[in-house]
Amino acid sequence: YGHALLPGEGAAMAAYIAEGKRIPRRGEIGLESNEIEQFENMGYVMSGSRHRRMEAVRLRKENQIYSADEKRALANFNHEERAKRETKILSQFREMVSRKTQNQD
Repeated sequence: YGHALLPGEGAAMAAYIAEGKRIPRRGEIGLESNEIEQFENMGYVMSGSRHRRMEAVRLRKENQIYSADEKRALANFNHEERAKRETKILSQFREMVSRKTQNQD
């Protein structure tokens, strides 16, 4: 997920993203994502959102996770497209070979 993340940190953040949850920040561990959102909607400022440098680090780490997921999805898409193209070419080749063998008979 990137070189700036601690071991296991990227996987944990990716798990939150996969579930569609907000990634908890420092001081928010132990609270559920929906609880944190409720507190923020009531007007509370969570401690992890107060510091500019920490917010910048958090954004950079989250963007690393998102870009890794996007790269993985793009690689899967390209692999599927390549497989489809290969299957199409093979079927055309088989068709051509079968026509040639039928014409020889």
